[in-house]
Amino acid sequence: MPSVATREDMSTRLEEVLRQRFAFHCDNAEAYGSEFADLWRATADHALGGKLVRPRLLLDIHRALTPDTGDEPDLAAVDIAAHIELLHYAFLLHDDVIDGDLTRRKRPNLIGALAAGIPGATEEDSLHWARSSAILMGDLLLSAAILGFARADVPSHARTRLLDLVEQTILETVAGEHTDVALSHGIIPSDVDTVLAMSVYKTATYSFSLPLRAAALLAGSSVAAEQTLEDVGRRLGLAYQLQDDLLCVFGDHRAHGKDAFSDLREGKETAIIAFARATDAWPQISPRFGAVDLTLHEATAMRDLLRGCGAERFVVGLIGEQLDGVYALLSEAERAGQITSDAARAILVSASRLEGRQV
Repeated sequence: MPSVATREDMSTRLEEVLRQRFAFHCDNAEAYGSEFADLWRATADHALGGKLVRPRLLLDIHRALTPDTGDEPDLAAVDIAAHIELLHYAFLLHDDVIDGDLTRRKRPNLIGALAAGIPGATEEDSLHWARSSAILMGDLLLSAAILGFARADVPSHARTRLLDLVEQTILETVAGEHTDVALSHGIIPSDVDTVLAMSVYKTATYSFSLPLRAAALLAGSSVAAEQTLEDVGRRLGLAYQLQDDLLCVFGDHRAHGKDAFSDLREGKETAIIAFARATDAWPQISPRFGAVDLTLHEATAMRDLLRGCGAERFVVGLIGEQLDGVYALLSEAERAGQITSDAARAILVSASRLEGRQV
């Protein structure tokens, strides 16, 4: 199983590759004006220094699937992992525009930073400039990620499959985001099954299934192994999103760094809310659900109603079901020789981090 030192080495290599990518784009942007170059520099400042959850997952599993390749991480795998992080940040930028968010992890996001940096401009003009810039930068990073997959130093058949994989990933992620917006505006009715399917598409596909499938593909694993890892990724990703939903409503915002009760103010249709809609508590919750001026007192009372009607317990149970499914899939895949025991253990480490997660 990869050592801590190896994980640190891989993270350092990933960060260096990402810095090189942004430095290249920043230099090229100078030819198109100082504002455009400043946008790239601001984006680099916000995109770099993250947890690198998705690319590290790819490299951990790729290494576990190819134990005889020595200590040096595969350069093609590092390159693909870096472009998955660019894809992630592209989705975050578009998501912040859609949600109207100006902060992320206790500090201004790219939109918030850009909007605050225009002397003499009205708030409306500043926000339009900042959101337009985020949309355009998201488009550029999405393009850069796709081109990174296309230029990967891998055999042609592997490149074709990688491109098919990223195409499916983008399609499903956008479909999930579209459903999320439709749910928020009442365009489609909210129920638990619809919300769970949306979460799989919007979050699980690109955050977990993509890195796991890409790792298997780059390692030359069987199609059956790749399919199993896709299923594992969907379950892990759904558990991750459900845990995020729980943290926003029931967690300690001082620990997890998210905007306390933001889902309740935004009227976000989560599994928590979908369950509550079918209970006797909903008439007391609904009048102020989605109110942008929701007070702390009102949000706390709403949280207590959600807990009292069983919504918290229900979602905790859903998380347990997903993780149990992961354990069963991995056990079967290991017995069938689809994946190595090291790969199964590496994924189980990721799964164990979700249990009782507070950040």
